[in-house]
Amino acid sequence: MTARSIVRLVGTVAVLWGALGAARAEVSTVRLAKQFGISYLPLTVMEEEGLLEKQGKARGLDLKAEWLRFTGGSGMNEALLSGNLDLASGGVGPFLTIWGRTQSNIKVKGVAALNAMPLWLVTVNPDVKSIKDFGPKDKIALPTAKTSIQAITLQMAAEQAFGAGQQGKLDPLTVSMGHPDAQTAMMGGRSEITAHFGSPPFQELELKDPRARKVLDSYDVMGGPHTFNLVWASSRFVTANPKVTAAFVAALEDSLKLIRDDPGKAADLWIKAEGSKLSREEAVAIIQAPQNAWTTKPQRMLAYLAYMNRAGLVSAKASAEDELFFPAGGAEAAR
Repeated sequence: MTARSIVRLVGTVAVLWGALGAARAEVSTVRLAKQFGISYLPLTVMEEEGLLEKQGKARGLDLKAEWLRFTGGSGMNEALLSGNLDLASGGVGPFLTIWGRTQSNIKVKGVAALNAMPLWLVTVNPDVKSIKDFGPKDKIALPTAKTSIQAITLQMAAEQAFGAGQQGKLDPLTVSMGHPDAQTAMMGGRSEITAHFGSPPFQELELKDPRARKVLDSYDVMGGPHTFNLVWASSRFVTANPKVTAAFVAALEDSLKLIRDDPGKAADLWIKAEGSKLSREEAVAIIQAPQNAWTTKPQRMLAYLAYMNRAGLVSAKASAEDELFFPAGGAEAAR
């Protein structure tokens, strides 16, 4: 082999090695999404404090977080399926929907839970004392009809109240609407919206008005505390980006620790980021409310899945909540 041939061979190997390295490189920009409400506080703290970037540097990654905002989980799922989003967040309903539909292809799974929080159905109709009192003139606003966690909980409550096969009895009354718009519509009294199945802090703000009353509590429907929000991703993303995924999980743990250790600071960060009308004291009260838990541990998600299986909304089944999530190994579990 001539010297020129050796040079060419070395050059070829270098190019191939570089291409292989590029193929194995993890993303430098992470596209994350959240929705409205203080239930997304862990992600807001992560964004405001640059926690993902910090955890990325600890792993030799120069990460940039690109934060997107959605009004419901269905739009997030569409963005995830189209490849325009890496990490989605939302309620149990939208997550279980995409989890069930992708088991034969991109295999979406949960990365971590964000919290356990009760969801309240609030109305300004003085004649409505329970969900049995809603009539054809009532309209119930919730994030996404039929698939949001509020919609699924309402169906479960209807089944409990009206009997087997009646889970969809209130569906014709539901209207898809983001929480801020739903609150404004119901409390303004100039729209057809007479009820809002919301989330913190919208439900707390609504109940400050003497016209409003709580009709339903999701903890009562579920028989106790349940996961409200979580973060999910495709196995394709987790497999290709194990360090990025690990950095996100570590950043989330940092965020949750800050919330638990310094709720005042967390409240300040959230109020400023969201431009909320809540006072610091009101925000801290929600953060520290006994019924709210800031934890990555899933709770009662199988109860939601069992209903969605029974109602024909999701065909895939699971016998343990661990089956819904990537284990700590992340990429290894995705393969």
